[in-house]
Amino acid sequence: MKDKNYVKLLRQASPYIHAHRGKTFVIAISGDAVLQSNFHSMVHDIALLQSLGMRTVVVHGARPQINKRLALSGIETSFEQHLRITGSEAMLCIKEAVGSTRLAIESQLSMGLPNSPMHGARIRVIGGNFVTAKPLGVRDGVDFQRTGEVRRIDSQAIKRQLDDNSIVLISPIGFSATGESFNLNYEDLAAQVAITLKAEKLILVSDSPGVMNKGSLLRTLSLPQLAELLETSKDVQQISLLGAAAHACQLGVERVHLVSYQQDGALLSELLTRDGSGTLISKDYGEIIRAATIEDVGGILELITPLEDQSVLVKRSRELLEAEIARFTVVVHPEGFIVGCAALYPTADKQIGEVACVATHTDFNGQGIGSRLFDQIEFQARLQRRSSLCVMTTQAAHWFLEKGFVRAEVTDLPANKQSMYNYQRNAGVFYKAI
Repeated sequence: MKDKNYVKLLRQASPYIHAHRGKTFVIAISGDAVLQSNFHSMVHDIALLQSLGMRTVVVHGARPQINKRLALSGIETSFEQHLRITGSEAMLCIKEAVGSTRLAIESQLSMGLPNSPMHGARIRVIGGNFVTAKPLGVRDGVDFQRTGEVRRIDSQAIKRQLDDNSIVLISPIGFSATGESFNLNYEDLAAQVAITLKAEKLILVSDSPGVMNKGSLLRTLSLPQLAELLETSKDVQQISLLGAAAHACQLGVERVHLVSYQQDGALLSELLTRDGSGTLISKDYGEIIRAATIEDVGGILELITPLEDQSVLVKRSRELLEAEIARFTVVVHPEGFIVGCAALYPTADKQIGEVACVATHTDFNGQGIGSRLFDQIEFQARLQRRSSLCVMTTQAAHWFLEKGFVRAEVTDLPANKQSMYNYQRNAGVFYKAI
């Protein structure tokens, strides 16, 4: 990569670095992730986030390590309600597997070889009895024995370590007041840690690139949409991940991200770039629809320039956009970047408003952003006491027809729009009564 590309990437990441500095992130890493050949790269990325001022808690799983240790010992366990029933003998194996997994993570975080990304990092990894657990008990007639659930998180002790610029590493074993230890579900544990710490983000790292629907990655999900997926999903791992995400969102965690350990740099891409790499889950749609301001000009230009280059939209200079910014409405992603825009222009006929510059970021197509944006434009037109809308488009005719527009002629346009019509562009004319 050329130096100028490095500079460009750093500049693009800087707003996210500023926004995330001092914020608390809980990162849940599956046991499978630890076994991957590229796990060291993920550790480097976690170390980088820490060095950029993000307060980091890592909660790890150990399922494949536990399964291997149980198999070596000839111990069989069963599952109920997606949870392992943990007997006393199995608990001994679980302690060994969790302990070795924890040490593997700590050793990676402790690297400092010259010419490596960890050189000079001097990261402190802190663990302890931060999690008080209790037995899950008997559920629907099933005794879960040494399988437990979180009773209390010592948030103040964790925060003291974060204040001291340490990474807190939490394993999926909790201890009771009587000195017993319990096997915990790491996804549920991570969600509870994030809730108790009032973390800004919970990041769930698994083998999936995010939430998939019919082979396509869903970039954003609202809590109601997540609930629908949970009702229909039959994938045990997905149910566990999405259940933890839903629980965290419901109880105050602002954002939950799902990313893949199989994609190199997925963690950094999700947190420090506009497009991200996985799925962002929030309590509502997350996107904010609002009037554009002068600060949005750069984001709008970035959104519409590719469409202008393809002649989908009429070219607008920065100066023209700045002069007309009051006409624009934008859709702002939860991470702060613009994913949609549209404008409502007056015409020579006071009863008619012109819809223009309707654009949605390609990564968010099919998620209803354009429809919600158009609903807002139509609402504004009604407030302005307009009785109809017109639009000129070269490639979105069917979309506008679906919104209730009908085909019209150039001669049907208001006088000022007729005089400006570009016959070489040959855009279709459409009208809608409102």
